[in-house]
Amino acid sequence: MLCEAQEKLKKHFGYDNFRKGQENVIESITRGIDTFAIMPTGAGKSLCYQIPALMFEGVTLVISPLISLMKDQVDTLNSVGIAAAYINSSLSASEVSERIDQASKGEFKLLYVAPERLESEVFCSMLNRLTIPLVAVDEAHCVSQWGHNFRPSYSAISSFIKRLTKTPIVAAFTATATQVVKEDVIKLLKLRTPDVYVTGFNRENLNFNVIRGENKRDFVLKYVEDNKDSVGIIYTATRKESENLYELLRKKGYKAGKYHAGLSDEERRENQEKFLYDDISIIIATNAFGMGIDKSNVRYVIHYNLPKSMESYYQEAGRAGRDGEPSECILLFSAADVLLQKFLMEQSVDSPERKLNEYKKLQAMVDYSHTSRCLRQYILEYFGEENVQDKCDNCSTCNDESELVDITIEAQKIFSCIFRMKERYGTSLIAEVLRGSKNKKVLDLGFDKLSTYGIIKQYTVKEIRDLINVLTAEDYLLLSEGQFPVVRLKDKAVAVLKNKEKVYQKIEKKKTKAIKDSGLFEILRALRKEISEREKVPPYIVFTDSTLREMSEYFPVDEKEMINIKGVGESKLNKYGGEFIEAIKNYMKENNIELKSEILYNEETYGDEKVECAIMQESEENDKVPSHVITYNMYKQGKTIEEIISERELKSVTVQDHILKCAYEGFDVNLDDFIPKDHEALIVEVIEKIGASKLKPIKDALPKAIDYLAIKVAIFKHYNNKIS
Repeated sequence: MLCEAQEKLKKHFGYDNFRKGQENVIESITRGIDTFAIMPTGAGKSLCYQIPALMFEGVTLVISPLISLMKDQVDTLNSVGIAAAYINSSLSASEVSERIDQASKGEFKLLYVAPERLESEVFCSMLNRLTIPLVAVDEAHCVSQWGHNFRPSYSAISSFIKRLTKTPIVAAFTATATQVVKEDVIKLLKLRTPDVYVTGFNRENLNFNVIRGENKRDFVLKYVEDNKDSVGIIYTATRKESENLYELLRKKGYKAGKYHAGLSDEERRENQEKFLYDDISIIIATNAFGMGIDKSNVRYVIHYNLPKSMESYYQEAGRAGRDGEPSECILLFSAADVLLQKFLMEQSVDSPERKLNEYKKLQAMVDYSHTSRCLRQYILEYFGEENVQDKCDNCSTCNDESELVDITIEAQKIFSCIFRMKERYGTSLIAEVLRGSKNKKVLDLGFDKLSTYGIIKQYTVKEIRDLINVLTAEDYLLLSEGQFPVVRLKDKAVAVLKNKEKVYQKIEKKKTKAIKDSGLFEILRALRKEISEREKVPPYIVFTDSTLREMSEYFPVDEKEMINIKGVGESKLNKYGGEFIEAIKNYMKENNIELKSEILYNEETYGDEKVECAIMQESEENDKVPSHVITYNMYKQGKTIEEIISERELKSVTVQDHILKCAYEGFDVNLDDFIPKDHEALIVEVIEKIGASKLKPIKDALPKAIDYLAIKVAIFKHYNNKIS
């Protein structure tokens, strides 16, 4: 049987060998066994019933949920010399009758029908005239109300099969199914002791990214510009979003199309054809688009809004990279998307039991958007895969330059507040209380009297909500199901409150912040432009933007201070330093910014050693000592890093960076305090092998006990290298 199957594969599709998993499924079907195959998008599910159809006498019936899917499949089959046809609502009654007649005469090997057709007694009687050896149910998850795309018409499939004169083999296929859905499919389709194949959900060529807090339109415009030669799909949650984004990209000159239920059948067909034939390179669509579309060269899929479930997300994201080439799957998260999906659920789902299940699935997507774990690991474990690696090196979690930061104190404050609020309220109200909000509901409920009221007021309400989402994703908190979920503590949170467990979060390294008062920065940019024109070189050759921003932050007023600015070497100091120092001095004078001379060390203790002057900008309130200097003074008083973190309520990485910054600036810091002697030699050995340009590869090559601070200190001590 398999030899014949391979011959058909080579003859019609041009492949010498089957892909992973296809061979077992085909063998099972050709042996006459009911079969259920769960194979990821792009794994070649269609071939698993198309090849057996060529080997059986009669016509294979394929139950398919979308007109676009049927047309694409039939066109593909006809193009490779396999006679196939479809029957759906686009045909007249006479056309339907004609195609049934053709099928009865053996003119087709595969006939695609919509599940709604099987609810018609007349149509089922017509099909009974055919010899049907195999019924293939595509997108089989649609039969289960616990699946992500429940179609009530799928429930007619089993009764239709029962009425056929001769019972056919039944083969069911889906790309995504949890254990509950898998059991439901087998039961509802009445599969007879089926062979079940799960070929694995992992798509190694796909890079998964979650991006929070970005301006979505700006991100899409930049991404499309950076990938203008690539083909992509951008999914939106609503027709309006699709239209708006389509108009934006068209105005910018991109070859874009749109696809949603508000368009006519002809418009959808035309736009899909243009996309398939590369007449347009970007399609902006709702989730109505793409099911069964076999376009192999999609290099990226962007979800502009949060999908309603992991099943939907993984199926849609899986339309990227079907050719096995590296491709990107990007999810743009915003809290507003959660509210939108809840609204859509309230409008479309009637069953209270199913509605609760939909909320549960949505929460899984929220957790995915906030987890600090490997994104691929999260996806695969969601679908029940076991022994999944905890690091894939191909997602935004594994590939970022973030560091694990101890947020135990913040977590304890949040858990304590939830406990004191009797575990009866949602994320937003908890965040308001922790922030110290004076809104009416907080005051009416008397939460301003709680000891946890305003306990982390240094965070914004949004930042606190994000922290709560992170703690939920990491299984410290539980959200009840429903439209208005309540936050409750889990056992892991209780352990944290009892100081038995610590909590960590991945934090992105601080990037240079844009200066709120950008006056000096703009003056320095103008000076740079003047010099570039004078010397006939691009402006960045003089100084980069990051160098000008650092000048704008630290106000270097002499050569000794200027040489410490990142990007200012001796040559540039000699060529341009004087002009920039003069511009900075003039700006300070015009804006009443004074150079405060303060001795920050105790002269009796440190003798003649003097400390460089701290430059401080005058504010309306008072003169402020720079934050890193405050940390330094506490360190010199003998306080430990942990004590400084606790007293200043700062994050661990912030305090570490403060100490290193003081070392860079020449303050008296005993670096040996932060790097054990037995670690230092090992760190240097690794650096000698792989270089010191990036921290993460060094960290990965060292024992877990060696932290990032020790690595930074070693680099500074041995290579005089400033880590930004």
